[in-house]
Amino acid sequence: MAKKSKDYFGLDGLVSLILAIIPVTSWICGALTRFQEKKYVAALIRLFCGWNIIWILDIVFMVTQKKICRILDM
Repeated sequence: MAKKSKDYFGLDGLVSLILAIIPVTSWICGALTRFQEKKYVAALIRLFCGWNIIWILDIVFMVTQKKICRILDM
């Protein structure tokens, strides 16, 4: 059985990786994940800046740790 990912709504790791690779879905799912965790400042930063370096970091973190990059924890 595949290991469940902690992010992107508890989806399978491969599905989460595919969602992280696609820029638009990574941007939306990352922001929704942070809103779901009640980290509103981090979610707003993802909405406004999530299309650049955060997107690349999300891909790297999904491959290595199966979770999105968490730069800001507030």
